[in-house]
Amino acid sequence: MKYVSTRGSAPELGFADVLLAGLATDGGLYVPSEYPSLPDLPNGRYADLAHAVMSPYVAGEISSDDLYRMCVDAYATFRHPATVPLVQIDTDEWLMELFHGPTLAFKDVALQLVGRMFDHVLAKRGERITIVGATSGDTGSAAIDGVKACQNVDIVILYPEGRVSDVQRKQMTTVDAPNVHTVAVAGTFDDCQDLVKAMFNDVAFRNELNLSAVNSINWARVMAQIVYYVAAIDALGGQPVTFSVPTGNFGNVLAGWIAREMGASVDELVVGSNTNDILTRFFDSHAMVASGVVPTLSPSMDIQVSSNFERLLFELNDRDGGATAEQMNRFRASGRMDVEPDQYARWIEPVFRAARCDDDATVATMADVYRTTGMQIDPHTAVGVSAARQCAPHSSPVVTLATAHPAKFPDAVERATGRRPALPDHLADLFDRPERTTALANDLATVQKFVRSVATS
Repeated sequence: MKYVSTRGSAPELGFADVLLAGLATDGGLYVPSEYPSLPDLPNGRYADLAHAVMSPYVAGEISSDDLYRMCVDAYATFRHPATVPLVQIDTDEWLMELFHGPTLAFKDVALQLVGRMFDHVLAKRGERITIVGATSGDTGSAAIDGVKACQNVDIVILYPEGRVSDVQRKQMTTVDAPNVHTVAVAGTFDDCQDLVKAMFNDVAFRNELNLSAVNSINWARVMAQIVYYVAAIDALGGQPVTFSVPTGNFGNVLAGWIAREMGASVDELVVGSNTNDILTRFFDSHAMVASGVVPTLSPSMDIQVSSNFERLLFELNDRDGGATAEQMNRFRASGRMDVEPDQYARWIEPVFRAARCDDDATVATMADVYRTTGMQIDPHTAVGVSAARQCAPHSSPVVTLATAHPAKFPDAVERATGRRPALPDHLADLFDRPERTTALANDLATVQKFVRSVATS
């Protein structure tokens, strides 16, 4: 399997190089040269399914035995025997609980595996990397947990100061590992993401520190997320399934689209947005128009630049990297990007639907699910449930991706349900642990100086 950049001018790479590179040298995102068909699915553990689905993407770069071992090790860290269990909340309506990993968020499903892949590839090559990532809340802690024991990795995570939950922040800043560093940036998540992209686009800096990425610009993240769509369909007997996905950076819902391209019975994909509804407005108007970021109860979705949409745009452009680069540059310059009616009709209309859910509707949805089922859900999951219900009726069962444990957002959940969710036992002392973080201005030179100071040569 070879990988190409969405902007067309970076070299084709194999999986291991794509894993370590993250962002392509032309500023684009790597995608497979083609999407393979789903293999015959094994019966057994989630790790067995993950191995089967991902094998074509790493063939020739990571041996089948090594991939299987990494899958088994990664998913042994999850606290539920099904890894990503389905829970029914109404007639033909399910939640898929993706939060049973170490940091209580769906990012663990990919990053527990990706961390092991990093160490495996780097050990074979005798190399070391510096991971630089931006987080709107959950990616940071999941990435840190995934690589904190890696012998060949330093990690620096940027997060928007005051715009992540206390639990999310503490999960990042209390990790006592010499290779882990966190930075509170005076700005928004989009500012953090822009700083990361700028560091990758500074070729000299990138090469000096051997930069790599773990957020969803890294293909390996998206690849690992494909698996749970296949798992949900398999658990429901192989019938077509609609998925509702609380969406910020577009990587999670894109994985569902790729699963569909591989032959999985994905009927529709519902994109759930909070007040920062650039994606829902796109699906309404066929134009992506950026506006200011508004803080909400679902902070991981407080985004106006959905990086992974570029991978879908590449497909809309019939894999024309030059056209994609031109559109992305125009969007960066003007804050607006349009797609042609025929592109929308061919690629978007048959699959995607979208709805928005403001904070009041988020609280109302959390309260309704608690009243009818006794289950507490986090505000991001509530956006997904609300979007699924707004877009009803559906021609197939609906699975909403439950992306975070309710205890990650206890204030919002308590407001909706009257009961404060407790952290699981392994995090019960989280608020007693000392924090280590560095506050920096939203300034590229300042952040680069810090990253250079903590990277191990």
